[in-house]
Amino acid sequence: MSQTQETTIPTVTLNNGVQIPQLGFGVFQVPEEDTQRIVEDALEAGYRHIDTAAAYRNEAGVGAAIAASGIPREEIFVTTKLRNGEQGLVYEAFQDSRTALNLDYVDLYLIHWPVPSQGLFTGAWKAMENLYGDGLTRAIGVSNFLEPHLDTLRASSDIIPAVNQIEIHPTFQQRDLVATSRSRGIAVEAYSPLGQGADLDSGAVRSLAAKHAVTPAQIVLAWHLSTGNIAIPKTSSADRMRENFEAAAIILTASELTAVNELEEGARIGADPATAAFTQF
Repeated sequence: MSQTQETTIPTVTLNNGVQIPQLGFGVFQVPEEDTQRIVEDALEAGYRHIDTAAAYRNEAGVGAAIAASGIPREEIFVTTKLRNGEQGLVYEAFQDSRTALNLDYVDLYLIHWPVPSQGLFTGAWKAMENLYGDGLTRAIGVSNFLEPHLDTLRASSDIIPAVNQIEIHPTFQQRDLVATSRSRGIAVEAYSPLGQGADLDSGAVRSLAAKHAVTPAQIVLAWHLSTGNIAIPKTSSADRMRENFEAAAIILTASELTAVNELEEGARIGADPATAAFTQF
C-alpha cells in the first residue's frame, strides 16, 4: 500500500486479484511540458497510482517522472487508455503508449470511450484480451461504458472488465450504473471526482469540511473512498496534492455520507457516452 507519514491509501482488489490503490492521481489536461514535474510532485506526496491516456498526450512525462523517482516499478500502478480513433489498431496503439511511458508493461489498459457509432469496441476488447493474455497489461477495463455497452461486451467477450472508469461526483453519482458494474464484478473508478471543483461549493460539503477542520475537497474524496469508488483527482498544486492524499484518513459517519448522497442532481459535466463520437486526434 501507498503511504506518507500516517496516511495509508487503501487498495481495491480487482476481479483478477490485482490490487489498485483506491486514491490515485490523474493527469487529464496537464500540459506535456509540465507533466514530469507534476507527477514527480505527486509521487513525492505519496501517490502510487497514476492515471493517464494516449489522448492526453502526456504519457512520456508520466514515464519520465516514474523513471526519475527511483521508486521501484512494481510499487507504482499505471493506467493508460486507448484512443477512440485507434479502436481498430489496438496492438499498435498499445505499443505506442508503452514506448511513450518507457515501461515494459502497464497495470491497467482501458478503452477510453465506447463510441458505439463506430461499432468497434467489441473488436478492440478482443485485442485487449490478447494483450492481457500476453502479460503486457496486468488488467484491462473500460471507461465511460453505460449498461448497454457493458451488455454488448458481456455477450461477445471472455474476460469481464476489471474497471469501469466513469464520471462520478456528488452532483452526478450514476447510482444505477455503479450498482450494475459492481454486480458484475467490475470495480468503479470516478473521474472528475470533485465535479471539476463545482461540487466543493455546496453547503453540505462546506459544513462537513468545517466540522472536520479539513478542506471541501477532502470531504468529497473521503465520501468517494467510503462508498467504494476508486478516485483520481487532479491538481497542479503540490500543497493540494498532499491535502487530497490526506483525505484517506477522514472517517465520515453514515449520516454525513447521506448528506453528500443527497446532493445528486444528475449534473453531468462531460460528454454523454451514448452519443460521444470524437476521435481524440
